[in-house]
Formats: sequence, C-alpha cells, structure tokens
Amino acid sequence: MDESRYREAIGRLVEPGERVLAQAKADVGGGLTPPPPPGPTPTAGPGRRTVGSVLLNVLLPLATWERGDRLVDLIGWGIAGRGTPGSAASRLHGAMNPPRPDLQVRETLLAVTDRRLLVCRTGGVKLLAGRDAEERALAETEVAWAVPRAEVASARVGWHRLNPKRLRLTFADGSWLAFTVPIAESGAPLRAVAAALAA
Repeated sequence: MDESRYREAIGRLVEPGERVLAQAKADVGGGLTPPPPPGPTPTAGPGRRTVGSVLLNVLLPLATWERGDRLVDLIGWGIAGRGTPGSAASRLHGAMNPPRPDLQVRETLLAVTDRRLLVCRTGGVKLLAGRDAEERALAETEVAWAVPRAEVASARVGWHRLNPKRLRLTFADGSWLAFTVPIAESGAPLRAVAAALAA
C-alpha cells in the first residue's frame, strides 16, 4: 500500500481542526517488551513467532515455557521496551496486542498531529487475501491508543543490532517502546515521525 492511502485513513480519524504532521507504518520492535497493564488476564492467543525464535527454542531446551521464550527474545532481539505495568509503554503495547480469536494480519500506523501521538490499527485481513480485502481493512482503521504530545518526552531513530531503522519513543513517565520497519523499507517515515514529535 502506498503512503497516500495511509494518510487518507489517518485523516479520517483526527478531530476537526487537527493537522497530521507525519505518519509511518511500523511494528513494535522484536525483543522484550514492558509487562501488560494491570487488569484481567487475557486469554492466551497464538504468539508471534519468528524462525529465529523457533530455532533458538530447539537449540535451547530450557527455553520452552514463558520465561524461556523471553530469554530467546532477549538473546535474539534484545529489548524493545521498558516500563512498569500500567506505564505509558505498557498501556501502548497492551492496546496493540489485544487477545484476538482469529489469525488475521493488521497493520500498525503511527501518526503525529499538532496535538497528539496516535497509534492506529487497520482492520484484519487473511494472508494473501487480495487488494479488495486490503482496501476494506484500511477503511476499518481505528485509533488503538492516543496520547497528548506533551506525554512523549523524546523520539529518536537509531541503530539497533543490524537494523538502522528503529524509532524509540520515550514517555514522560520514563517508560519506552521501540518501533521498526523491515530492513528493505525506507526509514524516512520513522525519521519524519521523530522530527514531528521533536518540533
């Protein structure tokens, strides 16, 4: 999908008079993330697995339960965020990962307006669903989490292991969460988000 279609989807979600300054399609970085916010324990859904984490689980027989999975994430990817349960990073990560009974793909869109940081999620599509399904999913985009710009203490793009395209959002409470784009994609949208938050 091209950036103009993302811009249109986000434009439908802002308040009257609110201007979108920058947007980027991104995913939470791989690695350890902040614990979930306090509340009812969600029903465990299918976890996101990578070939690397599966291979490390095979090579490290102790890494077959939740703590082991977190060890594999730490070894393979490092740390993708920090914060106490209920911190801004914890709430953001929790909002992006609600329990879902289906195996549909959803895109994450970051948007900076003159008032807020928005984290949006597109509707779900099945793998290889086709262009019509993608268009429908884009039309179903909704705000998953939003915070006033003043709550974002800093935003910077820098190197992390082999990926130079990693946006780290640090919040006023000291918690932080990282977002990345695939190595093959441009990091310019992430840099635009960081610049808009710094302005």
